[in-house]
Amino acid sequence: MTPVAAQVSITAIIPMLTVIANRQWEQFKELEANFVSQYGVEVWQEVFNFRLKPALDIDSDRWLLIQWCGEGIISVKNVA
Repeated sequence: MTPVAAQVSITAIIPMLTVIANRQWEQFKELEANFVSQYGVEVWQEVFNFRLKPALDIDSDRWLLIQWCGEGIISVKNVA
């Protein structure tokens, strides 16, 4: 992880976790866009992949995936 991504404050990440937990897709997209404007897309990718996504429970992770891919996927199966 780059030094910039490692130095992103947890206060920038907590609101994203909150809107994911509350299933507020539009607010998540706004927070994501604001984050990218402030830090850049490369830092967003690292923060998302190494700090935010690993903190999600299975249902939240699945919900987020469905939101991102929802327009092109008709259904998502549970594979376990």
